[in-house]
Amino acid sequence: MDSHGASVKVILAALAGNLAIAVSKFVASMLTGSAAMFSEAIHSAVDSGNEVLLLWGLRRAARKPDASHPFGYGLELYFWVFVVAVLIFGLGAVVALIEGIEKVRHPEPVRHVMINYGVLAL
Repeated sequence: MDSHGASVKVILAALAGNLAIAVSKFVASMLTGSAAMFSEAIHSAVDSGNEVLLLWGLRRAARKPDASHPFGYGLELYFWVFVVAVLIFGLGAVVALIEGIEKVRHPEPVRHVMINYGVLAL
């Protein structure tokens, strides 16, 4: 198996795992009202989107050379990795900040805290 095929398998496995984790964290945040768990759910959802972008980048980077790109498109993968990094820090931080401000303005007690612990343990 070439490194491209191995990379795709690893990214698909990470995508499946992150989607499952994101769903469980979103459910836990709805059941408990926990802003921290909601922030964690957003983080896992962004990670899932990142894997999709990495798959897209691998696909685009694998294109054959043509007249406008005589050396191929391999370096395009680095652009998509950069986009992933911006999303991790940018989108994740903005959503966590907005949710944090909202919870400070309108605090409410966390319900069923053991659900959060269970999700984090999984």
